[in-house]
Amino acid sequence: MTPYAFFAIGMVMVGCCSNVVFLELLIKYDQGAGNLVTFGQFLFIAVEGFIFALDFGRKKPVIPIKQYMILVAFFFTVSVTNNYCFYFDIPMPLHMIFRAGSLIANMILGVILLKKQYKFSKYISVFMISAGIFLCTLLSAQDVNISGTDEDDTSVSYKYLTWATGLGLLMFALFLSARMGIYQEVLYSKYGKHPREALFFSHALPLVGFLFVGKDIVHHGAILSQSAPVTVYGDITIPVMWAYLLGNVITQYVCIRGVFILTTECPSLVVTLVVTLRKFVSLVFSIWFFQNPFTIGHWCGTFLVFSGVLLFTETLQKARTVIFGQTKDVKKVD
Repeated sequence: MTPYAFFAIGMVMVGCCSNVVFLELLIKYDQGAGNLVTFGQFLFIAVEGFIFALDFGRKKPVIPIKQYMILVAFFFTVSVTNNYCFYFDIPMPLHMIFRAGSLIANMILGVILLKKQYKFSKYISVFMISAGIFLCTLLSAQDVNISGTDEDDTSVSYKYLTWATGLGLLMFALFLSARMGIYQEVLYSKYGKHPREALFFSHALPLVGFLFVGKDIVHHGAILSQSAPVTVYGDITIPVMWAYLLGNVITQYVCIRGVFILTTECPSLVVTLVVTLRKFVSLVFSIWFFQNPFTIGHWCGTFLVFSGVLLFTETLQKARTVIFGQTKDVKKVD
C-alpha cells in the first residue's frame, strides 16, 4: 500500500472512532441534540464540497439534480430517524450494533427488488448477524425491565413502549438505508461513480429540510450553550458542549474523507477490513470509556454480528488469497 493509503486508514480510524466519542458525550448531556449535530455535519461538508468539489458552483454536476433529490430524501429521512431513536432510551452500543445489521436489510431488498441470488454462506452470515442483533436486543429489553422493578406496572409498561418505539424507528431507518443503497447502486450504474459530487449534494440539498426542525435545533443549541465554559485560547471561552460539537463535525469530515481516499487507493478488501475494524473499535471503546452496561451475552451477540459481517464479505478468504500472492481485487459487498 502507498503512504497515502496508510494516511487514509489513520483518518478513518481516528476520525470515525473519535466521532463516536464526541457524539456520545453530546447525547449523554442532551438526548435531543441529534438534529443539531447532523445539521452541523451537513453544513460543514456542504460548504467544503461547494468550494472544492464544485469549484464554487462553476463545475456542473454529472448526475442530474432530480436524481439527487430522491437520494437526498432517503438520506435525510434516515439521518433524522436515527437521531430520534435517542429520545426513546436506545443505548449507544445497541444503536451501533443494530446498524451493523444493514447487510440483512440489503440482502432482503436485493432479493425482492433486484432479484439477486446469493451463495449459501451469505445466508449463514445473515443468520449470524440476525441472531447477534436479536440477542443484544433481548438483553437490552431485560435491562429496561430491571431498571423498572421498583416502579409500578404503568411506569414499567411505559418504559417498554418507549423502548419498543425506538426499536421500531431503528428498524425503519435500517431498511430505508438499505433502499437508499440500492437506489445508489442503480444510479451509479447508469451515470458512473462520482463520490465527491454525491457527497456534496447528499449534504447540501437536505439543508433545506432542516427548516422543518429549525425550532428543535435552536432549542437544543440553547441547551448546549448552558454547559460549563472551556478555554479555547487565552481569555476566550466557549461552552464545552459546543467544543464537543465542533469536534464531532470535524471528525465526521475526517472520517468520510478517509473512506473516500481509501476507496481510491486500496482494494475493496482493505476498505472492508478497515471499516469493520473501525466499527468494532468504536463499540469497545464506547463500552469501556462510558461504562455502558455490557454483559457476556452482549459480547456473544457482538461476536456473532461482526463474525457474520466478515463471513458475508468473505474477508478471511480474500485475505488468504492476497497473502498467498494473488492481488486481483474482488468487488466489495456493502
